[in-house]
Amino acid sequence: MPAQRRPIRELPDELISQIAAGEVIERPASVVRELLDNALDAGATQITVRLLAGGVRLISVEDDGAGIAPDELATALRRHATSKIASLAELEAVGTMGFRGEALAAIASIAELSLLSRTPEQPSAWLLDARSGELRPAARIVGTTVEVRELFFAVPARRKFLKTDATELAHCTEAVRRHALARPDVGFALWHEGRLIEQWRSHPGDAGLAQRLADVLGEDFLASSVAIEHSAGPVRVSGRAGLPDTARARADQQYAWVNGRFVRDKVIAHAARAAYEDVLHGQRQPVYVLHVSVDPARVDVNVHPTKIEVRFRDSREVHQAVRHAIENALAAPRAGQAGAPADAPPPTATPEAFKRFQASAPAYPAQSAIYFEANAGQAVAELQALWQATPVQEAGAVPAQAPEPAPAQDWPLGRAIAQLHGIYILAENRAGLVLVDMHAAHERIVYERLKRQLDGARVARQPLLIPATFAATPQEVATAESAAGALARLGMEITPFSPRTLAVRAVPTALAAGDAVQLARDVLAELAQHEASTVVERARHELLATMACHGAVRAHRRLTHEEMNALLRQMEATERSDQCNHGRPTWRQLSLRELDALFLRGR
Repeated sequence: MPAQRRPIRELPDELISQIAAGEVIERPASVVRELLDNALDAGATQITVRLLAGGVRLISVEDDGAGIAPDELATALRRHATSKIASLAELEAVGTMGFRGEALAAIASIAELSLLSRTPEQPSAWLLDARSGELRPAARIVGTTVEVRELFFAVPARRKFLKTDATELAHCTEAVRRHALARPDVGFALWHEGRLIEQWRSHPGDAGLAQRLADVLGEDFLASSVAIEHSAGPVRVSGRAGLPDTARARADQQYAWVNGRFVRDKVIAHAARAAYEDVLHGQRQPVYVLHVSVDPARVDVNVHPTKIEVRFRDSREVHQAVRHAIENALAAPRAGQAGAPADAPPPTATPEAFKRFQASAPAYPAQSAIYFEANAGQAVAELQALWQATPVQEAGAVPAQAPEPAPAQDWPLGRAIAQLHGIYILAENRAGLVLVDMHAAHERIVYERLKRQLDGARVARQPLLIPATFAATPQEVATAESAAGALARLGMEITPFSPRTLAVRAVPTALAAGDAVQLARDVLAELAQHEASTVVERARHELLATMACHGAVRAHRRLTHEEMNALLRQMEATERSDQCNHGRPTWRQLSLRELDALFLRGR
């Protein structure tokens, strides 16, 4: 039986408000986020959040901002009433945290809400009860207090979806934490059941962010991360990137803001992950705090009800800026930081020492790229032979009239004193003892030089005698046609065989023995999801990493002191030399204080 036709009607205002509330307000933390946004837009320098029952019974947000005039209090509770924008042009270049005027109206439709506010021009504050509409004078200093009681009292079914008070409190705390990390110039206090559980004092000035990071994420994060400061055209990226050693099993310490707004953005997340690819082990997740600044007209913040997602006008420029910002921050060798005494600065190499060893480092012969392209196996053998001879060449290649070698304590990784079981190099520097995994360290050196040498070259490919065909989806066919150039740079040729069939006609030489169809599907899936240049670069780097692993000096090979010292100097001059290509550390520092503690010296 056909369904009975129902007439098209306009929804009543109360139902419209309930629908809007369902989009904007998911849980108490959503209310906290929206009220914090309003407080910051009002110019607050101190914000206090008070909660009862994880925010279900009470959410109170007090600020010292500009306040709301008495004749505007009732208007503030109407849907789409806001002071943030007034035209389409302003919507296309939003520079405030709030702009749609939905939050207060949505909250008032599902909870008991009151507004208490005073502007500098008013002799007293005014209190508005959203339920009754009563407006009366009250006592308060300049600023605004928003009280939300009995969340979801008007829709009991929604309350059933809330978690325990402890869980809801954790979400509220995280909402405050995100705002605190974005605005170190504003002080925040969080109370629960009458008890102060978090407080972060304001830190204005250039050093404010570092201090706020230490306050919120801990001194350990500050000590185990590097500063980020990068500009590329209209995009500026700042913040801190955690060292690879601090990576976690979960992606629970990855913070990103766009123009001060906390976001979960696939472009930024992918760029950050790509920047860590060469230094992370397995599926470990990096830790970072990223602040992306871009012209508001180049980003659309009106794409999600909770404003947690954004859309960039040019996602490529943002991706490149974020990736390069993190890569540059991680690239510089950081000798001396692990285990060094807290009160002693890390040792630094003299500029003369760096120039001397950089000038003496042998360059790869020009035909090496041809060797790799023609025959991967032969390339690996030649690479190994070449690099086994490298330390000797480098140790003896000292320019004429070179200055006296710098004292050992001025070298970040120190002077080699012994080799342990043919695997580790022991070196002495100013901070104490350095232990180096010689294969892992040399692997990184080889890998970085291979990347520089083969930059822009194509991967050698092997034509298939009989093309491998497979039934393809419309998206796979479209990707194969649009990304033909990227596939060629990867050493692959995939062409349409019929409207619904693709043929794999060539694959990379090094992967000729593998499953051509599965390889094609995987590559096409990557190209469809991510930028072609990123996929090509990642695939090339994986191939070079394998070659570098085979070409690095092997474990159990005895090195002379000259060879060991030459390897240490190469590490000091090589980007990302703190980790091998697989993300494992290449060296560790034991300070004199730690060594003394092992032998109970000074007790």
